[in-house]
Amino acid sequence: MREVAREGGNVFVIHFEHRGEPLAPTRVFLRRLANQGGVTLAVIGVGWVVGAVGYHVIAGIPTWLDSFYNAAMILGGMGPVSEIHSAAGKIFASFYALFSGVFLIASVGYFLTPVLHRLVHRFHLEEDS
Repeated sequence: MREVAREGGNVFVIHFEHRGEPLAPTRVFLRRLANQGGVTLAVIGVGWVVGAVGYHVIAGIPTWLDSFYNAAMILGGMGPVSEIHSAAGKIFASFYALFSGVFLIASVGYFLTPVLHRLVHRFHLEEDS
């Protein structure tokens, strides 16, 4: 698995170590984790805004605060807060809830990829010695 990062305008490739390579230093691991976390937060933010706009415009939730609150609760896996009366709003809420469930699992998996890779890599290094 390869990661692409930009530093100083140059594109370079950071790769996860293969089985025969030594474990990456802690600072490299932490940088990978920070990069994954930043991307995860950005994507969650986009999903949150899309949900809030949908709840406000399509579902007819009157205030932006309530729309953001509803989107956050659905995106976080907690469930709806406001009751929706329109058919279009119910359809949007249904699709957003399905999207959010899959999105929550995918974003946690993406964020934890460096941690799981490091754990498995360390296990394989101990197994080889």
